This record gives sequence, structure tokens and C-alpha cells, in this order.
Amino acid sequence: MKTTLTALSILAGVLAVASPALAHHGNAAYDGTVTILKDATVTKLSWANPHTVIEFDVKGDNGQPVHWAAELGSPSALGLLGWTKTSVSPGDKITVYVHQAKTKNPVGRIDHVVLADGSSLRDSAGGGGNNDVDNGGGRGGRGGRGRGGANPY
Repeated sequence: MKTTLTALSILAGVLAVASPALAHHGNAAYDGTVTILKDATVTKLSWANPHTVIEFDVKGDNGQPVHWAAELGSPSALGLLGWTKTSVSPGDKITVYVHQAKTKNPVGRIDHVVLADGSSLRDSAGGGGNNDVDNGGGRGGRGGRGRGGANPY
């Protein structure tokens, strides 16, 4: 009986650790080599595990709005970087730096966002390091907490 209880306890521990690892996915669906810039209007923020999602509209090539959805890290990871569930709200104008899906559909992984006040918030997955876009200068930001000068993202 004691052996059975020990075995069941070990099995429960292994399953508890393995389940989140099996449920998580990588970023292979996104083109991490190129960051594209989108001037956007937020339509929705889903502040939930396992990934926060910002939905936003951008002007398409034909002048019509294109609806995008892009993910970020978990709320707890983003909170360590200065994000809150009220960092962006529907109607907010933001600039989104995003790694688009390799399929070229309007979905992606956010590198960082620049808010209307010029402050920047980066993603928890190490966003902000891509030099393939002109990130603009002179923006400190919430993501950079008190750093002035050139935008570190």
C-alpha cells in the first residue's frame, strides 16, 4: 500500500509539471527575423493566461480597416515589465511593432508597442531587440522605466 501511494504521488507530481509544458507552444509560426510597424487603433485587450492578446485595426492598402490579433506573454510576466490590464483600451491609438505570422495573415507576436504619450511597453518574450525597423528616437517609456533619450526598443 505504501509503495502504491508513493508511486501515485510521484506520478501526480510528474503530470503536474508536464501538463503546462505540453500545452505551451513556441513562436515558430511567426517571422521573428522581421518586425513590421503598424499604426493601430486598439479594439480589444484580452488580459488572460496563457497569453495576453491585443486586437487592433490598421488601415489596409486599399484604405479599408484590417483587423489584427497579436499575442504577448502572460499577464504576470507583462506585469513585471510595467503592463497592466488598463495599459491599452479599446479606442487607444498605438504603434505596434509585430512579428507577423509566416502565412502573412493579420496575426502575430508583439515585439513592443508605443503608446500615444510616446511611452513604450515591450513583450516579455525578449521583444525590442530587432533592428530591421526604424524604431524612432527620443522615447523613454514605461517599459524602460525612467530611461530618457533614444527608444531602447
